[in-house]
Amino acid sequence: MRLLLDSNIVVPIASKERDKLGAQVNLLLNARANDFFVSVASLWEIAIKTRLGKLPLNAPLQQLPAALSALGYAIVAIDRHHAIEDLIDQPDTNDPFDRMLLAQCQVEGMRLVTTDRALMRHPLAWRPA
Repeated sequence: MRLLLDSNIVVPIASKERDKLGAQVNLLLNARANDFFVSVASLWEIAIKTRLGKLPLNAPLQQLPAALSALGYAIVAIDRHHAIEDLIDQPDTNDPFDRMLLAQCQVEGMRLVTTDRALMRHPLAWRPA
């Protein structure tokens, strides 16, 4: 399965606090049959919130992309197809980062792994079996 990780999943991974994600998400992250992706949109959101002091990150921000790549997570750039994608199912959020992640999932055939309750209800979100 192709899975895009929301920033609320990426931060605990980068901070070496995966225990905060819960058993089901950790089982998913350990499953070798899955391909994991992190969007540039999430990196941008994390950078903004970290610099504003709204998000503690227990890792150097500049090393985040390399650290995620070393864990086997591919970085997904934002391209014109993602930017203009019209979501089939509108989310219960107007957050531009969340909407971009959903657009990337729709275009790239991925599911979004998130702990955001509003996004978890979206058809493109991953749900435990």
